[in-house]
Amino acid sequence: MDDLRQKYLTAIDGASDEAALEELRVQAVGKKGEISLKMRELGKMTPEERQVAGPALNALKDEINSALAARKAALGDAALEERLKGEWLDVTLPGRRRPMGTVHPVSQVTEEVTAIFADMGFAVAEGPQIESDWHNFDALNIPDHHPARGEMDTFYMHRAEGDNRPPHVLRTHTSPVQIRSMERQGAPLRVICPGRVYRADYDQTHTPMFHQVEGLAVDTDISMANLKWVLEEFVKAFFEVDGVELRFRASHFPFTEPSAEVDIRCSWEGGQLKVGEGDDWLEILGSGMVHPKVLAAGGIDPEVYQGFAFGMGIDRIAMLKYGIPDLRAFFDSDLRWLRHYGFASLDQPTLHGGLSR
Repeated sequence: MDDLRQKYLTAIDGASDEAALEELRVQAVGKKGEISLKMRELGKMTPEERQVAGPALNALKDEINSALAARKAALGDAALEERLKGEWLDVTLPGRRRPMGTVHPVSQVTEEVTAIFADMGFAVAEGPQIESDWHNFDALNIPDHHPARGEMDTFYMHRAEGDNRPPHVLRTHTSPVQIRSMERQGAPLRVICPGRVYRADYDQTHTPMFHQVEGLAVDTDISMANLKWVLEEFVKAFFEVDGVELRFRASHFPFTEPSAEVDIRCSWEGGQLKVGEGDDWLEILGSGMVHPKVLAAGGIDPEVYQGFAFGMGIDRIAMLKYGIPDLRAFFDSDLRWLRHYGFASLDQPTLHGGLSR
């Protein structure tokens, strides 16, 4: 046994890899290994011989197994050490910058618009996107025969069979929020209503779902002059120019009287929009004095109060300001587009710090 111990301990200590170590394990303690064969001979011995040889063989087997395990661990440590030398990394180097998500242009422009009008005393009002027929049309003086109420333009909600109540709709504008604000707060009132709206249209400049912001101011001495000033201040702040010229063109909206489309003076030199200069005009929004029937629908006495209202597409003014050519790209979830037009997550727009990058 002493010869076996010395033979295998020396061989195990000199094993250069795990394959050689496994071969030694088979030779020593495998089913046909030398020590295993010795243990089979115990049955041929006398009881006295077995009492001496049995414990000695078990001790030898345990010692060989312990030596094999220790050598295997040592070989593993050596292999790891060698690998670490080849894969060495200087942990004192600065970490690589991970790409961060960006703020969508619609969200950014909504924040910009909110910051501008908040500076002029307008609060933000919100309302449901699934609206009653009355809030979306009737309260806004839109008659039954108006084209906007047709299923070609408006998404109507499904009604249960036998339900004769007017159907609900996906709101076609954020004007219903103005009605709800008048019902809830009364007058005087000054709010803007940003949010999603829905219309059955889809092309380069229209999508079934888009974003609008509408404004409403109601008081006892409101006039078109106040509307003009508010819109001029907004355009100067939003496009970050010192001067701007607006043109009001007579138009017709059921919920305002008089009504006006508003254009801004601009130029398109080299395909780039420049606001406040040039000989071109660009339509950006609709506006007017709130119709007396709309004030009455909101619970406000039109004999005492007047108001102005305006509305514009958030997606459209984002396209104009940041040179985005196709409205459909806003909703494609293309990471390349989002990285190019997106804003840093901490880039909060403020009037004193600058609205955009």
